[in-house]
Amino acid sequence: MYAVITTGGKQYRVAQGDKLRVERLAAEPGEQVDFDQVLMVGEEGAVRVGTPYVEGGRVTAQVKAHGRADKVRIMKMRRRKHYMKRQGHRQDYTEIEVTGITAG
Repeated sequence: MYAVITTGGKQYRVAQGDKLRVERLAAEPGEQVDFDQVLMVGEEGAVRVGTPYVEGGRVTAQVKAHGRADKVRIMKMRRRKHYMKRQGHRQDYTEIEVTGITAG
């Protein structure tokens, strides 16, 4: 069984036991998190697509850790104008492990 969920403005295809990194969640490591914005649920050839969400669809996951991604370097430059700007960014993430999927 797999599902497509929305969190942090992004869509993820998840199955039970998957570990993935999502945008930072306000939960402590070890806590259970529920995702109720389930766009699609599929199992053994049968697919249920929501409009926009599957009614009763829920994905539960356990928070494993929080962290920060690698630095992304941004550089802006205008040739012949004596302009150059450098900037860096590190995005926060939450690592989760999917523990269950219910189709409703």
